[in-house]
Amino acid sequence: MAKTPTKKNVTKDTTAKKQRAANKSGAVPKNSIIATALKDGQAKKSSRRQTATKTDFPMPEIGQIDASVLDRLFDVVLSRRGMDPSTSHSARLMSRGTSKVAQKFGEEAVECLIEAVAGRTQELIGESADVLYHLIVLWVDAGVTPAQVWAELQRREGTSGIAEKASRPRQ
Repeated sequence: MAKTPTKKNVTKDTTAKKQRAANKSGAVPKNSIIATALKDGQAKKSSRRQTATKTDFPMPEIGQIDASVLDRLFDVVLSRRGMDPSTSHSARLMSRGTSKVAQKFGEEAVECLIEAVAGRTQELIGESADVLYHLIVLWVDAGVTPAQVWAELQRREGTSGIAEKASRPRQ
C-alpha cells in the first residue's frame, strides 16, 4: 500500500531535491558559513519571497539622488533613540542592546553576501539597503556619526588599500 504524502514527507523530498540541484550547479558548499546562514534564515527569507513578486529597482538618473540620503537616514535613526520601542523598529533594536544591534547587522550582511554569491542582483540591492540601515543603527547605538566615517574615508582617499592596511598597527 502506497504511503499517503504528508506535508512533512513532501517538504523533506522537495528540500532534498533542491539541495541536490544546488550542489550540481556549483552553488554554495553545504558546510560553508553562507550555507549555514542561508539555512538559518531560510524560513524568514522564503516567506518574504513567496509573498512578494520580483521587483525591479528603477535606476535613478544622474543627479537625482546622492549619498546624503545616508545622512538623512542617520538623522531619522538618531531621532528614534530613546523612543518607545513599540513605535519604532530602530528604537526597538536599540532598546535590546548593542549585542542585538550588532547581531542584526551581521545577519543582514550575511544575507547580502548570499545574494551576491547567488548572482541575484535585485535581491542584492535590497539586502544592501538593509545592511546600510542596520549599520547606521549600529553607529547611532555606538555614538559614531557619518561625518566621522566620511572623514576617515577622505583620509584614506588616494591611498592604496595595500599601503593603508600595512600602515595599521599590528595587534
